[in-house]
Amino acid sequence: ASRCSRAPTHAQRRLGRRGLPMAQVRSLPRTGTFFAEANNQLNSLAALQRREQQLAEVYTKNKLLCFNGASYQKTHPVKAARGRKDADVTLCTPCVLGVADGVSQIEDFGIDASLLPKDLLRRCEILSREQLRPSSRGGTYRGPIPLVREAFEDTSPTLGSTTLVLAVLDNSTKIHGKMHPMIAVISIGDCELLVLRRIYGQGGRLEPVFQTEMQRIDGHVQTPLQLARVDDRIDPTHHDGITIDVIERGSAVHCISAYEGDVVVMGSDGVFDNMFVDEIAEIVNAVLRPGTPFPADEAVLAAIARRIVEACHAKTKPDASGRLPDAPIGRGGKVDDTSCVVAEVVELIEEVAEEWSAGGRRRSRDRDDEEETTEAFLGCGAVCNATDQEDFELGSGVCGVGGSGGGRKQRTQPRGGCVRRRSSDSDASDDDEDRGGCNIA
Repeated sequence: ASRCSRAPTHAQRRLGRRGLPMAQVRSLPRTGTFFAEANNQLNSLAALQRREQQLAEVYTKNKLLCFNGASYQKTHPVKAARGRKDADVTLCTPCVLGVADGVSQIEDFGIDASLLPKDLLRRCEILSREQLRPSSRGGTYRGPIPLVREAFEDTSPTLGSTTLVLAVLDNSTKIHGKMHPMIAVISIGDCELLVLRRIYGQGGRLEPVFQTEMQRIDGHVQTPLQLARVDDRIDPTHHDGITIDVIERGSAVHCISAYEGDVVVMGSDGVFDNMFVDEIAEIVNAVLRPGTPFPADEAVLAAIARRIVEACHAKTKPDASGRLPDAPIGRGGKVDDTSCVVAEVVELIEEVAEEWSAGGRRRSRDRDDEEETTEAFLGCGAVCNATDQEDFELGSGVCGVGGSGGGRKQRTQPRGGCVRRRSSDSDASDDDEDRGGCNIA
């Protein structure tokens, strides 16, 4: 592709000899995702790994929280016309949200690119139900890394390769002896997650307060870090131990305070390569205005997800003046399958809790049985030393870490560098952030 100057990998060279000719691959700019070979992945783990926390302490009534979400996905018409199968998979449950984006190049070796992401998210759902339910025989929840590792191991012998972002809402964390619900986010590759919050009170707009970053090998837009299980046709050096290393040493893990009314937006690279964060926030705010009934109906959240996906696809078409719209990846965006999850953080009501007890939906562990610090909650050996004696402010450099941006254009960094916005947006002062970041009514 025109934006990819690296030499072809083993899998890409073989692709030129079987299935799709290399000339045809080059004619599809910004569309396909390439399989990343074992050595390329292992050499990038240290640079891509993240172990970070973002705590915002405010006084709120102790209550159990859960996700209320919906999703929408659509194959880009250009890819559909070329016979490409949609390999995006989403997961929406009260305690776990997920997006997995299957690597499309796998199809050229006769492997269904959607099988591994489907199997992986199904296993994540099952394990979270077993581990987050009290008195469960499935074992104790130890954090997102052990959960994803076990889920991947349980998918054997399914072949494929996928990127992943997973969010787990856990109510057992305590700070200063008080319940402090947290969202643990683990991402591998170029799916992303964005958290919006009414930081200036219930009458204010939903503002971006946290965003993950893409993990792309050497910043190459078509070779994200990925979870893979392949045979000798694709990479003779690959084995499951490589993927376990990717999960344990290359994943990005973030621990974020959760408050009632937060909105979580998750998407495949087709979302965040095409849409700036302020554009996503504008779509959400156009629907979830101050005073809108809360919690929102799932149909409303699904409609927001659909608007985001449609806006992503519109970025690949010229506007009325014949000019291609601007996008983080460049003008004209990226022709890609696109999936989006939109969820509100809401109070866990009795009916849902009863379903969790019955084994249908999930619920949190008994808070009286154990007290977990944020460090224990991560369960990933992270350098994460939150204690009852330490306070953390919202936006304290969590997202302002090194990274290439995955080959995408960056707009002005507001509020501590946590999100990407249009350059016309103004930054709040430090004092405003300290006040607003913790002012959730």
